Amino acid sequence: MRALIQTVSRASVTVGDEVVGKIEDGLLVLLGVTHDDTAATAAALARKVYELRILDGDASAADTGAPLLVVSQFTLYGDARKGRRPTWSAAAPAEVAEPLVTAFVAALRERGATVQTGRFRAHMLVESVNVGPRTVWLEL
Repeated sequence: MRALIQTVSRASVTVGDEVVGKIEDGLLVLLGVTHDDTAATAAALARKVYELRILDGDASAADTGAPLLVVSQFTLYGDARKGRRPTWSAAAPAEVAEPLVTAFVAALRERGATVQTGRFRAHMLVESVNVGPRTVWLEL
């Protein structure tokens, strides 16, 4: 499982004409799932993301109550080392990935996090205003 985490002053996800997720002063989490990920992987990564000291003053979302916007992103497992057309074979199929994204979000909420999400399998417009900018890549 991979997560690309960015500090944002605001971020939103729109599907069609509907804003399905929106936060201010928090973390945008782009989340990718691969074939061998499990619910335990999702829970461990959720803890790591929530406690990641990336916010001002060396603080975490757990410390400050900063909200998180989680967006499923299978393209984090894209591989373009050969040629110009990426392959997505390392990304888990939707039937595997969707429950693990749900488990990741549930694990964050169990820790007390305020979480908004995108919409799985939808064409999403993701907007963000990065702060810092601070971007961290986590992989378990």
